[in-house]
Amino acid sequence: MPRRSIWKGSFVDAFLLRMKKKRDPLLNRKIWSRRSSILPEFVDSSVRIYNGKTFVRCKITEGRVGHKFGEFALTRKRRLSRTNIGPGKKRGESQGAYGTKRKSD
Repeated sequence: MPRRSIWKGSFVDAFLLRMKKKRDPLLNRKIWSRRSSILPEFVDSSVRIYNGKTFVRCKITEGRVGHKFGEFALTRKRRLSRTNIGPGKKRGESQGAYGTKRKSD
């Protein structure tokens, strides 16, 4: 994936820069800009990042500096893989291609 040029610096949305300059506390501020980088000035604050549907609360620590806000607000739900086959099928039966049963020799 292509990265941004080093001489340009990291991208930070304009309203985040205004909040940084005014020294407004970022405590529970809503952020829609998932593409903005996290700066060291945002450390020890909690923000709410929009994931497309709801706002996800995120505590900013030193380890998150340099990453994007969107990395910490997942947009898809985790699906757990089901290990058991469902009712009506036996555990020992294996199926071949296209759902047909194999004959065991």
